[in-house]
Amino acid sequence: MKKAKFISIILVFCILIGGASVWLFAKEDGEISEWERRKLQQFPEFSYETLMNGKFMKDFESYVNDQFPLRNTFRRLKAKVLFDVFNQKDNNGIYIAEGYASEYDSEITDEQISVFTEKVNSLYQEYIKDTGCNVYYSIVPDKNYFLAEKNGYPAYDYEYVYSQINKGLDSDIEEISIKDKLTINDYYTTDTHWKQESIVDIANYIREQFGMEAVNDYTEKSAGDFYGVYYGQSALDLEPDEIIYLENEQITSSEAFIYENNKTVPIYNMEKLEAIDHYDIYLSGAVSLIKITNPMGDENKKLVVFRDSFGSSLTPLLMSGYGEITVIDTRYINPVMMSRYVDFGNQDVLFLYSTIMVNSSHLFK
Repeated sequence: MKKAKFISIILVFCILIGGASVWLFAKEDGEISEWERRKLQQFPEFSYETLMNGKFMKDFESYVNDQFPLRNTFRRLKAKVLFDVFNQKDNNGIYIAEGYASEYDSEITDEQISVFTEKVNSLYQEYIKDTGCNVYYSIVPDKNYFLAEKNGYPAYDYEYVYSQINKGLDSDIEEISIKDKLTINDYYTTDTHWKQESIVDIANYIREQFGMEAVNDYTEKSAGDFYGVYYGQSALDLEPDEIIYLENEQITSSEAFIYENNKTVPIYNMEKLEAIDHYDIYLSGAVSLIKITNPMGDENKKLVVFRDSFGSSLTPLLMSGYGEITVIDTRYINPVMMSRYVDFGNQDVLFLYSTIMVNSSHLFK
């Protein structure tokens, strides 16, 4: 009886493994994981050389892991067991605190800060200094600033980071401090970014530094459910956010010219709702160089924003009154190339970056 039971268990196991293997090779391989926002490993190239040096087997293991049938179902099951059964505090580096998902980022080096300040100073010294521009910088804190330490998760010393940035930047670049004007409620629960509808006061505070009037006449519009980057990375069954965008007459009458594809699009590009990341509706997402033309603004008033992705949703709230706004993401464009399209002179200039970007400053061109 015991022998028959043992054989039955082995047969069931073999059927499951065999069935999964057949399913794996019979199904069409996926190219992208929308949950994880990354490309999936494809079947590796086979050759004598890759077999002998171990590369084939290493890539094949990654291929099986990425293309395994019902992979996301198993990832979600694993996450629920880790959190609910074993009381683990994170999964894949993602933790949940006060209803918000965030990612561990407990270390930032002086080298990263130094690289960041050197890059900004280089841009200022090479292209902006002595051009009559009003130049400011502002650093957006990531969600760990509000969540990590008080909920028992490791975090770096944000006050030290901010002070080192201030010391490292050219004294002519004036700080606009916004970290104490934000709360965790200003951020999406499933994503890294802040919510546009929650940062009107931040935009007005920055506008005030440039001598511009506050703008509050916005209409809220919904672009539907928003499953942020942490939704898939955590593999937890989180409630989606709602993505809201703010419009007024100046925003809707303006248009954005994207240099890299020679295309003119609206400020909110609804084609991006078909992409993986719906946050990309704001200024078309990860784009190197954009020129916004506002026909209702003053043609003599110009603004330049150096930004990472946080600036995508903030910039439309800075537009009113400016005839021209240039948006530059130096992760994707070399400053030498930038200088061919941007003339600095008697403009307002804002360097707007998140602490996430400061800690990834090697990404700057």
